[in-house]
Amino acid sequence: MFEDKTLVCKDCGKEFVWTAGEQEFYASRGFENQPQRCKPCRDARKNGGARSNSGERQMFDAVCAACGKACKVPFQPREDRPVYCSDCFARMKQN
Repeated sequence: MFEDKTLVCKDCGKEFVWTAGEQEFYASRGFENQPQRCKPCRDARKNGGARSNSGERQMFDAVCAACGKACKVPFQPREDRPVYCSDCFARMKQN
């Protein structure tokens, strides 16, 4: 009854296969719409992190407010909030 379908992910634009088995699973749960995102993009949305097209977490350059060392953080730094490198953050967490 179901046949594999090739779909295009609305986030990364890559093609992915929606298998007959997945379609059967969707139908058994009463889902009527086909998926709009590939598995890596769906997983990224579930995890809530910013991800690149390859599924890697996006990192942002920052300067530690405590020691002044350059570092990378998994969120977009804002001017009104201090950012700490992992060493300084760990020290602050212990205290």
